[in-house]
Amino acid sequence: MSFLKAKSYQLKASRGFTLIELLVVIAIIGILSSVVLASLNSARTKARDTRRVSDLKQIQVALELYYDANSKYPTTLSALVGNAGGASLAVLPLDPRGPGNELNVSNGYKYAINNATPTIYHLGAVLEQASTQTTLEDNDLDGNSTGQTPAWVTSGTDSIPFNGNQDTTTNIYDISNTKFN
Repeated sequence: MSFLKAKSYQLKASRGFTLIELLVVIAIIGILSSVVLASLNSARTKARDTRRVSDLKQIQVALELYYDANSKYPTTLSALVGNAGGASLAVLPLDPRGPGNELNVSNGYKYAINNATPTIYHLGAVLEQASTQTTLEDNDLDGNSTGQTPAWVTSGTDSIPFNGNQDTTTNIYDISNTKFN
């Protein structure tokens, strides 16, 4: 009989996991999920920056179509929306972070036009990634439309000259149809 009691005890002891084993598994799952969430956040940031550059290219094409129709660039980006007068965009692209979260101006993108020569524009966007984290910054202009002679138009939030050179706090991707001094 003592043999049966010993055997039944062994069956009872091997039926489940101990509290320590469960805590170890939960801790491992927690660590893995935090690593995955951290990499997803980084991927979202990269995706938003890539979309900003794509939006700038789309706006650049719309600017060139507007120029073909009017022999000058618009003083505001909102003039690119519609189907009359050289406008070719159905809607003006907005910053991927959504309304109220723009790192840039009005629609989320920086735009400036030369006052004396409305055939020159400067278009840009603030990126979320630092210049060491992205390869997008390698293809931009790094122009400066502030302090140019003749002066560039400044009108509220639509045409504001800006410096496209990156500094330690702001990484700006910018494009233009001209070279700056």
